[in-house]
Amino acid sequence: MNATRMLQRSLMWGIGACLVTSAALRIGAHADAAVAATEKPTAAIAPLTCPEPPAEIAKALLQREATLRTREAELTAEATRLDALRKEVEAQVATMRSAEDELRKTISLAEGAAERDVQQLTEIYQAMKPKEAAALFNGMDPQFVAGFLGRMRPAEAAGIMAGMDPGAAYAISALLAGRNTDVPRQ
Repeated sequence: MNATRMLQRSLMWGIGACLVTSAALRIGAHADAAVAATEKPTAAIAPLTCPEPPAEIAKALLQREATLRTREAELTAEATRLDALRKEVEAQVATMRSAEDELRKTISLAEGAAERDVQQLTEIYQAMKPKEAAALFNGMDPQFVAGFLGRMRPAEAAGIMAGMDPGAAYAISALLAGRNTDVPRQ
């Protein structure tokens, strides 16, 4: 019975809500007409008109516009010229980088070839009899000789220096001893 009573109450509330809503809609529909009847008619608003600008201002504005158009054309031309220059510089930089790479390759080849030549000469002098090599080295510049002797195995270099003139051998020894004095120690 309790469930039936709750169902009845729910139906009553639903019907009541429908009646209230219907009344509100009817009042709202007639309210617009009542409000419209109480308002006074208003006059149409005239559009605003702007007066003609003074001739001097119009002339100045036209001159300013012409100046701005000329300046805009100049800036556009300058931008085009700068873009062409940028492209030209980029092309030159690419060409220079390519040339630099080729130069590095050439220098590397030349240094490699020079190193092979010096190594080959060192091996030739090292293969000679110590007295023959000493006789050749006695007539050469001490720095030049020190370069070869510094590359040789110590035993062969010692044999050659033993056969050299004592003054030349001393100069070469001093050069060999001082080769790495400029190297940083820390």
